[in-house]
Amino acid sequence: MTWDIKYSKRANDFIDEHNIRVKIREAIKDFIFKITGSNININAKKLKGEWAGYYRIRKGKVRIILKPDSGSKTIFVDIIDFRGNVYK
Repeated sequence: MTWDIKYSKRANDFIDEHNIRVKIREAIKDFIFKITGSNININAKKLKGEWAGYYRIRKGKVRIILKPDSGSKTIFVDIIDFRGNVYK
């Protein structure tokens, strides 16, 4: 099971600024296990409205907004930011 993870510039800048690449990768890895059927405890939620098709992972005060594509096995990480700024 190999998934390709792509980051937007905004997400990549946040990761580099706060030096949290390992934590983000672990959260995304757990998310992949969750959507492929494993019984993993992760705080992920399917989003609605203009964010339909995206998921939110809550990791402490940080939110990760991503869009999985199981057909091509890619995950596009659109936004990583603190809770108050992520949906703006």
